[in-house]
Amino acid sequence: MKDLMKMMKQAQDIQGRMQRMQEELASLEVSGQSGAGMVKITLNGKGEMRAVKIDPSLLKPDDVEMVEDLVLAAFQDAKGKVEVEMQKRMQDVAGGLPLPPGLKLF
Repeated sequence: MKDLMKMMKQAQDIQGRMQRMQEELASLEVSGQSGAGMVKITLNGKGEMRAVKIDPSLLKPDDVEMVEDLVLAAFQDAKGKVEVEMQKRMQDVAGGLPLPPGLKLF
């Protein structure tokens, strides 16, 4: 019975840490870039786009496809950084408990 109570306490602790982590992720901002910084995208920790910056020198009618590619690359860069940060924080929240590989909680 003590083991069950201990497991319940651990589950409650993890739930509280998960809630705090989700609140922190909502305010976290991560930027990705491409084209040597000519395109920058900022996402929050939940992967929602918050800002796009495009160097004005890219805004020429003949360069539309290149700009689209750079925006996509910057988004992918930012998204990858968000995922790395989430994994790092999940390990902290789990407190050493083994989580199945590839488990996505968001």
